[in-house]
Amino acid sequence: MSGNYRNIAALLAALVFLPLAAKAQTVDDVIAKNIEAHGGLAKLKSVNTLRNTAKLSFGPFRATALQENKRPDKVREEVAIQGLAQVQATDGKTAWQVSPFEGRKDPQLMTAEDAKSLIVDSDIDGPLVDYKAKGHKAELMGHDSVEGTDCFKVKLSMKNGDVRYYYLDTDSYLELKLETQSTVRGTLQENESYFGDYEQVDGIYFPFAIEQAQKGSSQRQKLTVEKVEINVPIDDSRFTMPVLKPQALAPAAAPSK
Repeated sequence: MSGNYRNIAALLAALVFLPLAAKAQTVDDVIAKNIEAHGGLAKLKSVNTLRNTAKLSFGPFRATALQENKRPDKVREEVAIQGLAQVQATDGKTAWQVSPFEGRKDPQLMTAEDAKSLIVDSDIDGPLVDYKAKGHKAELMGHDSVEGTDCFKVKLSMKNGDVRYYYLDTDSYLELKLETQSTVRGTLQENESYFGDYEQVDGIYFPFAIEQAQKGSSQRQKLTVEKVEINVPIDDSRFTMPVLKPQALAPAAAPSK
């Protein structure tokens, strides 16, 4: 092949692969489009408080669920059934819980390991936003399929040691699935969450249908969001561990005569 023909062949090859190169995206490109798909960084940063009210079902089990967030790093999560409520909360410094289903109606401090997922939930923006500043590392793992839909697969190695795999729809860039790997008391816990029924609330898109399960399990816990409220008043006391009042001492018995 002459030099001219080789040059022409190289040029044609470059033109063929140019569209592929133009479409190549970095992990930061994909994450930026995910943030934009939810409503944009400025809109997300304008959220000071967030309240989600939902119904929870798992087989015959039915409950109501509530999550309240407030900047900075405050969250309160409640699951209520038959007048009793399991509560986990943090004010950004102290994590605590009330566990009436375990016979513990008084608030108790949570260990750092038990509070890992709660601390993650206290990030009102979510781990992908400003992930570098938060000490996380992100990698684009290529493509994968979620129930027949092509997705970008993003691996997030978090500062606390957890690993998350986000499956982002290649068309909408919204989350369709999340896999989490977390080690608690030396035991690896792997869970999956599926997201759907995205709706816009005050310019931000939220999933209104969420299914969760241990990885590999066919039994999923279903969360149906009924209401999302943005920038509603939430008092700081909602996140602060209640101070137990000392029980009044019984009056001393009168001396016998």
